[in-house]
Amino acid sequence: MTKMYILALLLCLLAPVQSAHGQVLSELSLPPNGANERAEVSQWIGPVKITIDYHSPNVHGGTGADRTGQIWGELVPYGFFDQGLGPSRATPWRAGANETTTISLSHDVKIEGKELKAGTYGLFLKLEKDGPWMWIFSHNSTGWGSFQYDPKDDALRVHVNPQSAAYTEFLTYGFDDRRPDSAMAFLQWENKRIAFKINVPNVDELYVDEMAKELQGWPGFKYQNWQIAAQFCANHKIRLDVGLIWADKAISEPFKGPGRGREDSSTLATKASVLQAMGRNDEADAVINKALSLQETDVIRIHFYAASLLSYGRNDKALEIFKANQQHHPEENFWPYLGLAQGYTAVGDKENAIKNWEIALRDVPANAKSDVPTYEATLKKLKEGK
Repeated sequence: MTKMYILALLLCLLAPVQSAHGQVLSELSLPPNGANERAEVSQWIGPVKITIDYHSPNVHGGTGADRTGQIWGELVPYGFFDQGLGPSRATPWRAGANETTTISLSHDVKIEGKELKAGTYGLFLKLEKDGPWMWIFSHNSTGWGSFQYDPKDDALRVHVNPQSAAYTEFLTYGFDDRRPDSAMAFLQWENKRIAFKINVPNVDELYVDEMAKELQGWPGFKYQNWQIAAQFCANHKIRLDVGLIWADKAISEPFKGPGRGREDSSTLATKASVLQAMGRNDEADAVINKALSLQETDVIRIHFYAASLLSYGRNDKALEIFKANQQHHPEENFWPYLGLAQGYTAVGDKENAIKNWEIALRDVPANAKSDVPTYEATLKKLKEGK
């Protein structure tokens, strides 16, 4: 045998008993140290992606020894501690096993109310016997555990209170309490859960930014996409100057080929929505009146435009449009009458409100069934004189 072959054979034979050292140095795919399998979990908050990458130890360890009741404060010491390896003499816990646990953020966010820029961070945790624990987000995300930890690399520290949790054998990260602009990221292991809140305060702005980029590509050849983007701005009262440009593009942008703008009751209603959100009431009224003058109108789109006026306190104008919608669509048994019921309720005409609520409730379409309890509750209050 050659010397190189003998050396390679010895390394293979020694690997099971030198797994930690071997895995660090090897360029080959080997099982993870201590059978602590690598895991990854991602969550989107609107257009923002958050990913936590970690190795997952279990309570019973690689040898199967029961470590229940010995995790917190023993296996994982309290405070900053000296691991006896590497340059650091005071390290937090790596919040996992093996390589550094990392968290990646596609956009700027807030963690427990504090700003954190987009990027990838090492994620560490400092335990306390009494008092809040501390999550640490470090610019150093490429180390092995926390052996190279240096507080000068800290990007953010936040304090949270650990909570009791159902028994969890394998250390697990996850996300819950998900909202359109926030989520709770958590670590759960043995009998504890340690969470932190991630908030995206400008989530609607980010959606607009994404749509602006997308409309420069293939989606921009469909007038409907410009309309959808403009309506989003109106609904969320955000970037209304941009929304108005997009609404006009949906109506009259001179696209080449089949993707031309279209002036109809739906696109006009969207433009009116943007103008209304901007407080330009007279202009909004002129645009919606033009929509209502067309031979064909979209019964649902006109209904929702009129309903939106109720939120601005423009009850009389809303009722006027609800009436016009019913005149345009005498064959419709639900949406026009729902509008009249809402309009008459808003202006305090109880008799006509009750009559139209009863008509609308006789023929509720499938896509409105979930709102029936609300409709019935409104009708009941009107009949009871409330």
